[in-house]
Amino acid sequence: MAVAGDGAFGTTHETSRLADFSDVHVAVVGDLIADHYIYAEPRRLSREAPVIVLRHIGERIGAGGAANVARNLRALHSRVRILGIVGGDEQGGELLRLLDEESVDTSGVHICDGYQTPTKTRVLAAEARRNPQQVLRIDREPDRPIETPVREAIAGQLVSMGNVVDAVIISDYEYGLCDVEVGIAASELSRAGKVVVLDPRCEVKHFSGLTALTPNVDELARFTNTSPDRLGDRRALANAAKVLLDSTGCRFVLVTRGNLGMALFGEELPGDGIVVDAWGTNTVTDVCGAGDTAAA
Repeated sequence: MAVAGDGAFGTTHETSRLADFSDVHVAVVGDLIADHYIYAEPRRLSREAPVIVLRHIGERIGAGGAANVARNLRALHSRVRILGIVGGDEQGGELLRLLDEESVDTSGVHICDGYQTPTKTRVLAAEARRNPQQVLRIDREPDRPIETPVREAIAGQLVSMGNVVDAVIISDYEYGLCDVEVGIAASELSRAGKVVVLDPRCEVKHFSGLTALTPNVDELARFTNTSPDRLGDRRALANAAKVLLDSTGCRFVLVTRGNLGMALFGEELPGDGIVVDAWGTNTVTDVCGAGDTAAA
């Protein structure tokens, strides 16, 4: 591995390991989210209210949630199938187009008329030659739960992939797909020897015996009834991770810690875990998609 100042991010040996993923077939199941970015330039203070007037520069749709996980895996040259749900709206269509463009198999995505594809609109502003920063976010969310037959169908598809996939990543953004049905299917595949990773948001009770969980600090605190303020301490972090390991029966817990990097706990590891420091500056400007990337 390269050291700071030697002008490289990794040796040939390290970077060549990425080629190993080309033989890995991964199923991604979870909440597909459209990331809508609006780029603007600050011009002046408004006469109408104490707010900044922004001049629109451009906008684009990106893949978020489980769709972002799938794109990260494709960047590693893995073969990827994605299971989930989108609406019959413009955002859902654009998500499918982006995934098809990346050669992600979208045949397992259900298109449901009347379902609002979860969409996060972020307004990013910056003067010329400056890095854009988020100044506003507007969320459009489904106004009805995902119907049980749809969840059951997706869980059934996941189980049926057991003979063809090597690993499963579950990306939960609390939109209702990653419920008991997917939990049972994931646990079954884990018992069958598949690598199964859950990036959880609000619940882990439906998932047992998985390979790994990848919560952030706030999620770990919620799952273990601990104050997140305490988890800056290594011992408290290790204790909380052990509680989660014991309660879920999973093999590993990878905790994402913002500008503090990540910490890994689990089988055959030291009790206080292994800490992976963040690369680069210790000031994180935008954490969008960090959990998806860590899971992948």
